[in-house]
Amino acid sequence: MITYYADKYKEEVIKLILHVQNDEYGVGISVEEQPDILDIQSNYVKDGGNFWVALNENGDVVGSIGLQKKTDDIAVLKKFFVYKDYRGKELAIGTGLYETMLDFAQKHRFSKVILDTPSKATRSHSFYKKVGFKEITKSDLPIQYNYPDRDSLIFMLDLISQ
Repeated sequence: MITYYADKYKEEVIKLILHVQNDEYGVGISVEEQPDILDIQSNYVKDGGNFWVALNENGDVVGSIGLQKKTDDIAVLKKFFVYKDYRGKELAIGTGLYETMLDFAQKHRFSKVILDTPSKATRSHSFYKKVGFKEITKSDLPIQYNYPDRDSLIFMLDLISQ
């Protein structure tokens, strides 16, 4: 089940994010380098974006995705993670999270969604390309925003041409 983030999920969301980033991909990103996850309401929801979690049958967080509004036209996709055991076409949790975020972005009339992803995260690169994101250079970013750079790749989705 996909639902809106609530503070009761905070510790589970942080645990998910750090596990995938550091245990699975060995990226080495601390909570201190991504303070947005310590206050999701302020960093996502209150500014006009949103944050969602996927829950398993026991109500445990197994996935997350966030969208930060940067301008009236541009949003940044962040914190898109799913535990390994919950990935794949059979469960479609990643797809469900992504489609929920995309629906929100379209309803709120964003024209572009951008994201950064560590170069090591090759599985996610394939997913982003499959759903229409195009890799761009950092100099092609339409806005500047902070992210923990781990030899990151930048992708952009043009919602106008969707």
